[in-house]
Amino acid sequence: MHLDSIPRRKNRTGKAKRLGRGYGSGVGGHTATRGTKGQKSRAGHKSLLFFEGGNVPFFRRMPKKKGFNKSDKVEATAINLDILEKNFKAGETVTIDSLKEKALIAKKTLSVKILGSGDISKKILIEGIPASETAKEKVLKAGGTIK
Repeated sequence: MHLDSIPRRKNRTGKAKRLGRGYGSGVGGHTATRGTKGQKSRAGHKSLLFFEGGNVPFFRRMPKKKGFNKSDKVEATAINLDILEKNFKAGETVTIDSLKEKALIAKKTLSVKILGSGDISKKILIEGIPASETAKEKVLKAGGTIK
């Protein structure tokens, strides 16, 4: 048997359940498929989306955010000098945008800090990026500048 040899059905949509039409309808009878008793079985029932049967709602159980949180802080991405040595030529400018272009940091990174791990021998210009004391010493010793 193949799928193209299966005959097409004539009535492809079934008949809708006719609720509340008595025992002879085959569905429900006196409860009309609503179950027995309770708020949901009554006519005109509407409850709010977050209603939990009289329990204190979830959003009220959660504590309010007060003051500042450590999660509010922006963590700086660390870049070491040996990475700048490998990826930048002498005389190039190091900015957050140039680091993003060379895919050394993520595109959504907001802040960067240059750390002094490794050595640098090229003259580079660091612009708009904070650097640690050891990184500053090594860049200045190599002839570079920091703005």
